[in-house]
Amino acid sequence: MRNLKYILLFIFCISILACGAATVVPERGLPMAVPEDVGVSTEQLDEIAPVLQAYVDKGQLPGFLTVIARKGKIAHFEPLGMRDVENQKPVEPDTIFRIYSMSKPITSVAVMILYDEGHLKLDDPVEMYIPAFKDMKVFNKEQTETHAAKNKMTVKHLLTHTSGLTYGWGRKPVDKLYGELKIFKRGSGLTEMAEKLGEIPLVHEPGARWTYGVSTDVLGYLVEVVSEMSFEEFLQTKIFKPLGMVDTAFSVPKEKVERFAVLYRHNKEEGMKLAANVPLANDDVSFFPSGGGGLVSTAADYLRFCQMLLNGGELDGVRILKTETVELMHYPHHQYDKNGAFGLGFHVVIRKDDDKNKRSTGAYSWSGAAATTFWIDPEKELIGILMTQLLSNPYSSLHGDFRKFTYQALIESEPEQSDNQKK
Repeated sequence: MRNLKYILLFIFCISILACGAATVVPERGLPMAVPEDVGVSTEQLDEIAPVLQAYVDKGQLPGFLTVIARKGKIAHFEPLGMRDVENQKPVEPDTIFRIYSMSKPITSVAVMILYDEGHLKLDDPVEMYIPAFKDMKVFNKEQTETHAAKNKMTVKHLLTHTSGLTYGWGRKPVDKLYGELKIFKRGSGLTEMAEKLGEIPLVHEPGARWTYGVSTDVLGYLVEVVSEMSFEEFLQTKIFKPLGMVDTAFSVPKEKVERFAVLYRHNKEEGMKLAANVPLANDDVSFFPSGGGGLVSTAADYLRFCQMLLNGGELDGVRILKTETVELMHYPHHQYDKNGAFGLGFHVVIRKDDDKNKRSTGAYSWSGAAATTFWIDPEKELIGILMTQLLSNPYSSLHGDFRKFTYQALIESEPEQSDNQKK
């Protein structure tokens, strides 16, 4: 009987593995390492916390969670400050944050999954899938007149933010139209969003230049149309569950609300205050299914997503994208300033210099409206993540400080190849 018990247990474990349900998610997302074992100085890492703590002590930001991973292991994972200042609740390793535009790389990966599966091509006109984008109009430079678009908007234009769509944050005629149509109206969905956007003239010809805007939100709807699944169901099925991203979604369930960080906003008169009129919020714990900014996540979840990309599309035996597809995503497709270009969902560093305190050429990254940020540096086998919750962040040195101290902590000898790279 004892042998039969162990045989049945063995069969049970094998069946779990076969179903892909054995993805073990450590508390911090990846295995921990002694920093020196992955080419990072513990002494130098210890300089990060005091720099960030100064922002907290001055009442400028509520709190942080910072993560540094190298060669597939965590060298630094440190919470400090508060997730809820008023109630003195500290940032914890499993605190849930609004990641806003750090949703964009996830949505871009979702599109590239469909690309890998042969369901779409990058040069496909968007109107093939979303009829609302047929016969688009384009504003002239002064936005006093419109003309028929000469170029068709493509999937690649959306991925590179060269579509001619914008955010409507300014005071020009196009911004007024975005405001009047309420693109992200509470209770509405992606279909309604797309139909409204089809009515608004583009700010330039598709492909003409880089303009940050709702392109990635349209990609979310594109995923929904092509996959014939709701956008969130697609993300959960194809990305979050396979990677063990257990806390990433467009809402926070009741049993996790205690872990959800409070959102703050900076204003010139009063400094850091509780945020009112939270962007994209349907209510206190749910958000418009915005591919450009609606997700909540944890540092551990987002680290697993980043490590998958750094590994070339695979993590813990689960493949999300082909390696060549990941390389295509962080190729600099459209240069928009002297130091950077945009890939398919990321900023890509293209400058060449010898400053060892900066990200390497080819590193890719993005940030969120609540001052969150991440970067992936393939040359250094390095990932950096900073989580906090402050809208209208005026402290431009914050992200630079974190990156500088991270790179100063790297030990100069060339790191050995990780197991994933050896494969």
